[in-house]
Amino acid sequence: MITSYLTHPDCHHHDMGPEHPESPLRLDAIRAQLMRSGVLQHTMQSDAKEASAEQLLRVHPQAHLTRLDATAPDTGHAAIDADTLMNPHSLTAARLAAGAAVKAVDQVFRGQADNVFCAVRPPGHHAEADDAMGFCFYNNVAVAAAHARASYAARRIAILDFDVHQCNGTIDIFKDDPDILICTSFQYPFYPWRYLDARHDNVINTPLAAGTASAAFRQAIERDWLPALHEFRPDLVLVSAGFDAHREDPMAELCLEDDDYYWITQLAVDIAARYADGKLVSVLEGGYDLKALGRSVEAHLRALLGLADTA
Repeated sequence: MITSYLTHPDCHHHDMGPEHPESPLRLDAIRAQLMRSGVLQHTMQSDAKEASAEQLLRVHPQAHLTRLDATAPDTGHAAIDADTLMNPHSLTAARLAAGAAVKAVDQVFRGQADNVFCAVRPPGHHAEADDAMGFCFYNNVAVAAAHARASYAARRIAILDFDVHQCNGTIDIFKDDPDILICTSFQYPFYPWRYLDARHDNVINTPLAAGTASAAFRQAIERDWLPALHEFRPDLVLVSAGFDAHREDPMAELCLEDDDYYWITQLAVDIAARYADGKLVSVLEGGYDLKALGRSVEAHLRALLGLADTA
């Protein structure tokens, strides 16, 4: 399979301070691991370009864009909330992250790639329609879904999110939309503390207790996600690829292993192959232990490429 790898050097320029876990070092760790393993060389590499205002406005109101523009500092940092800060380069990086997801959709619908991984930051799945939070400014995967609808008449889009935190932003934007299926696994109860118990017909919640490890995780995904995905029959699969449910990650208390990310990616690839002619776009979300992040993304890419797992 042809797997595209999209990134941009300017994603490194967004910085929220030397102690912040959502650091430019995350992208460095991913690239170093993929180069050491030889996996990166199997991909088709290119740079993202910034999302346009039109593309962002499909999921965020103008007031949200205006408020972020007004908050962006000329020097130093400005706080959106206790955990989310902006420097003068943050919105450029955020537009590139959303733009990578847009370009990825273009690539799979134009037959330029079978699937795509977007190695970008800041992440996006906590960004609600009118609220930046949780290290996120624009909702990258939501922008991708809206672009697929507007430009390629995608009818049924599945969004799979295995980050350790629930994708409150994606739910906020698409709740009760019958043409978007959101499958989200997450530690419960845990940040973001909103939408955790919300009931929407198009949202499949898979809450996991602290300490949940591989076997219970896989059983829950097969129980909750697979029946819904087979019934929904998506013509595009989008993945919010967070790797902070890894047992070595400092942000939470789930206990996944490297090969769990190969397994769940293979599940997503199989669904895309069956119903969506293989069209799958994955966008980086969380993952904060640098060594575990690098290995987990390697496992993710191996599954996207159709390579054997090393575990």
